[in-house]
Amino acid sequence: MSEQAGILIGKGGNQQVKLNLRFANRHGLIAGATGTGKTVSLQALAEGFSRAGVPVFMADIKGDLTGISQAGTAHPKVEERVASIGIEQFKFEAYPSILWDLSGQQGHPIRATVSDIGPLLLSRLLELNDTQEGLLNIAFKFADDEGMLLLDFKDLRSILKHMGENAQDFQNAYGNVSAASIGAIQRRLLVLEQQGAESFFGEPALDLWDFIRTAPNGYGYGNINILMADKLMMTPRLYATFLLWLLSELFENLPEVGDLDKPRLVFFFDEAHLLFNDAPKALVDKVEQVVRLIRSKGVGVYFITQNPLDIPDSILGQLGNRIQHALRAFTPRDQKAVKAAADTFRANPELDTAEVIMELGVGEALVSVLEEKGIPSIVQRTLIRPPQSRIGPATAEERANLIRQSPFAGRYDKMIDRESAHEILQARAEKQAAELASASQAKEFEKAARRYEAANTPRPSNRQTLGETIVKSAARSISSNLGKQIVRGILGSLFKGR
Repeated sequence: MSEQAGILIGKGGNQQVKLNLRFANRHGLIAGATGTGKTVSLQALAEGFSRAGVPVFMADIKGDLTGISQAGTAHPKVEERVASIGIEQFKFEAYPSILWDLSGQQGHPIRATVSDIGPLLLSRLLELNDTQEGLLNIAFKFADDEGMLLLDFKDLRSILKHMGENAQDFQNAYGNVSAASIGAIQRRLLVLEQQGAESFFGEPALDLWDFIRTAPNGYGYGNINILMADKLMMTPRLYATFLLWLLSELFENLPEVGDLDKPRLVFFFDEAHLLFNDAPKALVDKVEQVVRLIRSKGVGVYFITQNPLDIPDSILGQLGNRIQHALRAFTPRDQKAVKAAADTFRANPELDTAEVIMELGVGEALVSVLEEKGIPSIVQRTLIRPPQSRIGPATAEERANLIRQSPFAGRYDKMIDRESAHEILQARAEKQAAELASASQAKEFEKAARRYEAANTPRPSNRQTLGETIVKSAARSISSNLGKQIVRGILGSLFKGR
């Protein structure tokens, strides 16, 4: 089934509703209450993009999207809907899928360095106040000034410890350093480690180009990258931080391509409200900027959420392609959401949009897509097409086969720990400790020699007394040991540095 004319979404009125690939990078929204069919809409769109050769990234929150890697099976309801919509050459098929997992348990590990995440996102992840965020910025600035890599939590903890031990020096160079704030950051890092976040920070870091690949299966299908996020949802801030980092990294690293016939990559961000909950204005502004500009890099972003009000207005206004499933109006906020959703559509004189939103059945949606010149189409009550892949999760054995047969098998599995801030600061501390120990021994010997001279009257004889012989012998011994300790300290730091 060709996608040249656009991705078939379903049938509205007497005509098929299709997403124009030329405007697919103008972003989109899939919204609706729980159980109204958002997942099926997402799956059908992802299949369409893959058939068109567009790679896809999507987060599997509920654990039921992996079925896209397996062919669907015939069912009377599916056959009925295919006939109702008038889909030609419908066939069940599997789509090339790659499983990813921040913890590396259910898919290939995804890692980023602490430097990649940066102080702004990391501050939000750690839930820091303004003072603590200022200290985190000092830590990053110090690492940059000293040319030290910040790769994992070990590096960040070592720098924070170094700041606390040398607070006066940092105060003179960077500003006030509070021991209490450093302790608070260290405790937050420990909590994240216990939640399994530490496995996300480190190397080898994800190569973003690995997401932008087509499958080597002869069809030119775009790979569907699935983030296994069912357990990740236990740490929603880590999930949100990862998605925002991924979006900003694509924006910063992909070249400008202007308007293309189809996107280079499409992202589906499920549970989108987590991206914006309690987010500081600076972060929301950054997300707004990235969403506005990333379409020029050929990337489309689709937010999936229960309530359109979960998305800030400044971002909601940029989402040109919309699939709105049913909403329920039980509370004043629900009623506001229905009105807000209805007002964002281009009116259809044959529909009372606000009323229809509450009447939609499962698998139905109000759909408006961008047409020629980027103008939104009139909203249509649309019967959503069924996916060609399996609806529901893949089995554990099927997922294991996907990982084994993946083109990235073995590439990211083993963590690398090269020299970075932790090793450099540890070597410095060991060298300073050795120097202090050597200086202390020299001072103790000098004191012992003076005490002996004061307690013994000098003799005119040139012969050495037994006491003088003991002192000189001791001096030679200490000097020899001192030399060995200095050499051992220097070589130890050099070898450690390598």
